[in-house]
Amino acid sequence: DLAECKLVSFPIGIYKVLRNVTDQIHLITLANNELKSLTSKFMTTFCQLQELRLEGNFLHRLPNEVSALQHLKAIDLSRNQFHDFPEQLTTLPALETINLEENEIVDVPVEKLAAMPALRSINLRFNPLNAEVRVIAPPLIKFDMLMSPEGTRAPPP
Repeated sequence: DLAECKLVSFPIGIYKVLRNVTDQIHLITLANNELKSLTSKFMTTFCQLQELRLEGNFLHRLPNEVSALQHLKAIDLSRNQFHDFPEQLTTLPALETINLEENEIVDVPVEKLAAMPALRSINLRFNPLNAEVRVIAPPLIKFDMLMSPEGTRAPPP
């Protein structure tokens, strides 16, 4: 758990320390830091992750290597700076829960989300979603999609 550490990047030394046990690490929490990005090495090193908590950072994209997280069940990217939906997530076969609350996402790849085999819930509250997403998503999806009423702003922290 590296939450609330004012980290700007993932500490490289941790790769060396954890080298022999990375396949036993199923949860990493990097919440409420100052991360602007994660490296491809992070994704490929911790490929056994089942839960990744990255809420409250300055992330605006994920590396393509997030596709290595074939066992990931839950990802929390709330309170970051995503303007584009991180579409790499739609390739993860085990992903059940995506939290993107309080970002700046306008458009969502509804068809790709609808094709995800395990997805149960996606939280898009407090994003400036376009009207098209609000109209086309409900009939296409079999999972819970949480959205705020149009024009709603997030409460101040």
